[in-house]
Amino acid sequence: MANILLLANINCDRILMLDKPLQTGGRFHYQDGGLRLGGGGANTGLGLVWAQHNVSLVSEVGSDDIGDWILAKASTLGLDCRLVHRFVGNTCEMLLVMTPDGERTIIRPQRPIFELPAPPDWQHWDAFYINSSAKGAGAWAADAMVSNPNCKVISQLAKDERNRPCHVLIASITDMQGRCNQDPWRFAQAIAGNALEYFIVTDGDKGAMVYSAAGEQHVPAVIADVVDTTGAGDAYAAGVIHGLCEQMPITDAMHEGALWASFAVATKSSIPGEALKQYLA
Repeated sequence: MANILLLANINCDRILMLDKPLQTGGRFHYQDGGLRLGGGGANTGLGLVWAQHNVSLVSEVGSDDIGDWILAKASTLGLDCRLVHRFVGNTCEMLLVMTPDGERTIIRPQRPIFELPAPPDWQHWDAFYINSSAKGAGAWAADAMVSNPNCKVISQLAKDERNRPCHVLIASITDMQGRCNQDPWRFAQAIAGNALEYFIVTDGDKGAMVYSAAGEQHVPAVIADVVDTTGAGDAYAAGVIHGLCEQMPITDAMHEGALWASFAVATKSSIPGEALKQYLA
């Protein structure tokens, strides 16, 4: 059991089920799939809770009824939300547009800038995961690595060019398009710094590559019947975090991530489904 701090969004997702794939200029019918808990905080955090870790979430929601609903739902499911900030204003719904083949398009409003306060006492934490554009995330990560060498820092590659100090950097192949015109390891080191141990690049059903100073390795995907791809990357990251907290070698942790992702895509929800819970039980 590990103490894990997640810096990630937590959302109220409204699901719109389309009758056919999206295309420019098309005309579509949809069914309203209702509201469900989502965001990287929930999609990553709940699997870790089911794996018996203590998971605390750093995020922000509005001071409105939707914000209340998000926090109540997340807390009921086992996430510690005491570090979630409430901003003055409304929490906007995220629109998840789902097509019959399970692919999803996310439509969201511009978020207010989330500025992190002073960092926590890192001696309490075994792992810190970053999947947020919050201002100050890099400073928190750097402070964690200096203050507690035993705290493993894992980060998603940012959507922009900002630095992500970390031990393990995770990206998808689409995140890399148009951004990496050099050796992947050198690209990752320029973003994560000299403390970087591993750079993981996922590529859907083609599996994932891991790059390090020692070279590179491929880890296959776990094949699944795709129902809903929402949250697959978050579940993958959760499996990797779990593996690292259990002292697995990096390729074993990546296999665990691939397995968790396979459960996620086979489930009709944003958060991990019952199959993952049963596997972990």
